[in-house]
Amino acid sequence: MKYSLLLLLILSTMTGCLTDDSDEPIQKSTEETELLLSAATSLSEVLPDIIDAYKAVDPYTKITLNFGGSGRLSQQIQYGAPVDIFLSADQKSMDMLEEQSLIYPDTRLNFAKNRLVLVSRNDSSLSIQSLEDLAHATTETIAIGNPESVPAGSYAKEALQKNGVWDVLQDQFIYAKDVRQVLTYVETGNTGIGFVYATDVHLYDKVTILTEIDTQLHESIVYPAAVTSYSTNSRAAENFIEFLESDTVRTILKSHGFK
Repeated sequence: MKYSLLLLLILSTMTGCLTDDSDEPIQKSTEETELLLSAATSLSEVLPDIIDAYKAVDPYTKITLNFGGSGRLSQQIQYGAPVDIFLSADQKSMDMLEEQSLIYPDTRLNFAKNRLVLVSRNDSSLSIQSLEDLAHATTETIAIGNPESVPAGSYAKEALQKNGVWDVLQDQFIYAKDVRQVLTYVETGNTGIGFVYATDVHLYDKVTILTEIDTQLHESIVYPAAVTSYSTNSRAAENFIEFLESDTVRTILKSHGFK
């Protein structure tokens, strides 16, 4: 019996050594693999560049992208959407999935940071230096992502509450499904101002930054990534997340304004 237990222990150790490739470079696929990646809307410009770079490392893996508000994407995963990788714009949405064992915790990785800003049209005469100024601003409407499903909206709500102006502005909010819709509202003049990420502003020619929100007023804007627990290609999905830590990806993120 003792010898059997010893043999099992040795085999177990050997198996661990054989499968532990944490210090090895990403293993290229040798056959066609498909991954579905759900990501926050604010990543829709940078992710295609990252995936193009990944093709040089693993040309056999095809990645299909699905963008949306992080909260909504998290709900889709809870309902069983066939997602392999989830990239969120907040920790809350990812925490929810981890609590329900819908992601592999050991694959979870924080890979980027962003900043929250208040924007207006280029031709606006508004001058807002701080959130306190909003209580006296002449604008009638403020675009904000729905705080229940859009992280940018949640960050904005937290900052406004800490400044004591959230309740005062309640009647002026126009809720959007994601940050891109906020930008569209502002650019078209449907709202006077809006809260978005700094990385999104350069995509709209008619929008400019009024002020950057103090990072002390809201939770840090950190993007986590993880493999879903029901992914049918978890090894390939893990390879992609490992790639997010590479210098190549850091350079791409920086070029798009991420930290």
